[in-house]
Amino acid sequence: MTVTDWPYDADRDDPLTELRIPVTSTHPDWRYIACFDRESEARPTSIEAQQLASYIEQYKVHFFGPDGWYKRKLEGKPFDTDAVTRIFHKWGDDDWSYRIVTWTSGPFWVPLAPHSRGGRYDTVKTGPLSLEQIMDRDKHMHTEYPSKDWAAWKATHPDVFPT
Repeated sequence: MTVTDWPYDADRDDPLTELRIPVTSTHPDWRYIACFDRESEARPTSIEAQQLASYIEQYKVHFFGPDGWYKRKLEGKPFDTDAVTRIFHKWGDDDWSYRIVTWTSGPFWVPLAPHSRGGRYDTVKTGPLSLEQIMDRDKHMHTEYPSKDWAAWKATHPDVFPT
């Protein structure tokens, strides 16, 4: 039996780990704020990796405050955890989907996987979407547009979210 000091199911040596982005499965063991699906058909570009890291940071600032004690506690660990994980999957260039680990019915990925788009179960007819569009979709939840906090975050980070 091998003993390790790495308790996470995320890939320890993946380059995204340096950006605090866990690379794990569609059903992670930990409750990461967000992670990248290692079974993706493509890897994030450098700007997409920055966007994933920024998405996680915005979540922490929004829910825990810029200098909140829990945010500081998380920053002492390799990854950020909270209640519910968003898993991001990249199919190809500007073709992303996501899922929330608590989903128990409906499509597995939103938007559907490319091979399922346009079929009889594709009632939404969405995709392909860029990572930013997927993040906007997740952040708006129950409104037509992304949340004001998310829009303000993106506006103050033009190097990561260019207009």
